[in-house]
Amino acid sequence: MGKVLGNNLTEYSLEEKTEEELWQEYRQNHDPRIRETFIKQYAPLVKYVAGKLAVGMPHNVEFDDLVGFGVFGLLDAIDKFDPDKNVKFKTYAVTRIRGAIFDELRSIDWVPRSVRQKTREVDEAVGALEAQLGRTATDQEIANSLGMDESEYLKTMMKISGTSILSLNDVWFSGDENDKVSIGDSIESPSSLNPDVIVEKNEIRRVIVEAIEELPDKEKKILVLYYYEDLTLKEIGQVLEVTESRVSQLHTKAILRLRAKLTNIRKGIM
Repeated sequence: MGKVLGNNLTEYSLEEKTEEELWQEYRQNHDPRIRETFIKQYAPLVKYVAGKLAVGMPHNVEFDDLVGFGVFGLLDAIDKFDPDKNVKFKTYAVTRIRGAIFDELRSIDWVPRSVRQKTREVDEAVGALEAQLGRTATDQEIANSLGMDESEYLKTMMKISGTSILSLNDVWFSGDENDKVSIGDSIESPSSLNPDVIVEKNEIRRVIVEAIEELPDKEKKILVLYYYEDLTLKEIGQVLEVTESRVSQLHTKAILRLRAKLTNIRKGIM
């Protein structure tokens, strides 16, 4: 039972309330006790996301650092979550945690310059080819445009595979270059948005879905399993009966194709 405080307010035990009731109360008064309860409850989610992203990262990226970056995302998710939206907190928090990790990795520029340059070259080649062909470019066509044989191209995909995990967070856009929409922004729909903005974001979602649908079947499956089913690259390999390195390679190609498609759509090329 609760106890009556000197200011005539009743302090109820948090354990007596459902999570839904706690969210509603936190939205009203931002009680630090409730915030601490949510932090403790969902802290394991940070390690889960960090562990998933750690796969394929260079050795200079420490797991504990990823966890530290992700904690900021969890705190942000708790403060901004709206229980009235038809979204589970876990789903919303994973997006915010992943985004916080991405943001911090970008700020410290952890990718070697040579790898970043190679990623840019492949990006440009895929974008130019698919704009010219009006369809998904094959590995051989991309390799030819880069002056490589297909074997060398696939090795290049492996080298840049660690950086592609960051790319999906960058490809969502809204109107202009400086107004990007992340997955989290798409999920979060504040009541203050006017109808024009809501329509615009719905159109962005439609374009994204269509771009994903145009990807080769296996690459599309990997995106769905990785970003929406939350499987690790190793688990996806078991599902598709291929090696983990092959999944990493296909994941990289899928991200590069998707980013090229969305960039071309934004420029009005496709």
